[in-house]
Amino acid sequence: MSEHRAPLFSRVLRGSALTAGSYAISQALRLASNLILARLLFPEAFGLMALVSVFLVGLAMFSDVGIGPAISQSPRGDEPDFLNTAWTVQVLRGVILWLATCALAWPAARVYDAPELLQLLPVAGLTLLLASFNPTRIDTANRHLLLGRLTALDLTAQIIGIVAMVVLAAVMRSVWALVIGALIGTVAKLTLTHFFLPGERNRFRWEPSAGRDLVNFGKWIFLSTACGFLLSQGDKAILGAYLRLDELGIYNIGYFLASFPVLLGGAVTGRILIPIYRDHPPAANAENAMRLRRLRYTMTGGMLALLGLMGFVGQPLVGLLYDDRYLHAGIILVAIACVQLPQVIGMTYDQSALAAGDSRTYFIVMALRAGLQSLCFWIGASSHGLEGALIGQFLAILAAHPIIIWLARRHNAWDPRHDLLFGSLATLLLLAILWWNWAGFAQL
Repeated sequence: MSEHRAPLFSRVLRGSALTAGSYAISQALRLASNLILARLLFPEAFGLMALVSVFLVGLAMFSDVGIGPAISQSPRGDEPDFLNTAWTVQVLRGVILWLATCALAWPAARVYDAPELLQLLPVAGLTLLLASFNPTRIDTANRHLLLGRLTALDLTAQIIGIVAMVVLAAVMRSVWALVIGALIGTVAKLTLTHFFLPGERNRFRWEPSAGRDLVNFGKWIFLSTACGFLLSQGDKAILGAYLRLDELGIYNIGYFLASFPVLLGGAVTGRILIPIYRDHPPAANAENAMRLRRLRYTMTGGMLALLGLMGFVGQPLVGLLYDDRYLHAGIILVAIACVQLPQVIGMTYDQSALAAGDSRTYFIVMALRAGLQSLCFWIGASSHGLEGALIGQFLAILAAHPIIIWLARRHNAWDPRHDLLFGSLATLLLLAILWWNWAGFAQL
């Protein structure tokens, strides 16, 4: 039996293993490069790159029209006209994004008092332009959970980009090494996926009915991912106004290490849950519900275990891996791991809305979560600095969970026993981590 014709849950297991494995390898590569770059560069370089990333990710998310999810959930997701129309939209978006980075460079440099952004942003923005030419064969592979070759190509492109960064950093000793290395990695991915992924080559095409389908689905995704920017990058955007560049760089290293479990969970759920909810909805029969429950329990339990590990070993881990300039990243790592404990409990629910084509409800949930988190983070930062900001974020995540339950119930995906069990485990883990690291928190 070919991989394409294998039963869905066999492809789910294979896809989950590939996604988790590739993500673990990817993060290990990033960590190795981060350790080398931390010795070649200076904390301010990481702070500058954090600000560059805020703008690039922000622009990408504020303009995302959901091409990938649209291809995954649409009945027309394998038709050439639909795919070429989607690719055309994607390329036009890339051009607009690059022009936007050029336009934002001067105001960004003024707001953050970082003149380097005037040159860094337009060059870094070329990654958005180049990535827009990536073939829709990437989305087709995700649609059918045929992830083996795609995973290998992604990792190869990442290795090329990392090697370029390290070599350039050794020669240039400048933040420009990070920007140029990112460009090289983007070109590598475009080249590898263009030549080595099977399927028809994309060409410019506009089919009105495909365009309408993409707009109808994507208008809510566009708004949702704008909210997603606040969830994923809002902390750095806000802290950039309160911390020096070197302090922001240290925070960014702590965040990078602490976010591994949640980003891993997001990578897996983003790839595998839409096909499951689409083809085997849990409300259809008891067998579907049981399979999804086992998958959900495994994913939530694994993410909680990894966050707990980060909470207990975060400080000595940073002390072992980094020099004294980055020492405070250890307790920041621990604090962020604590903040994210309640977040993983609801991570397997939101894709049920996208699988049903209900991007409107998905947007409502994202907007409410983003509003809560940004407001609480900003109030905490302005009143009690970094400690207050993280406490505010934690309270916002707790307050958002009933909203996620509302979405899950609309699509018959909520599992109250799951939430009760893992909510209790998360509470015990939080108390244990706080007790273990109390002296470090007192100095935060």
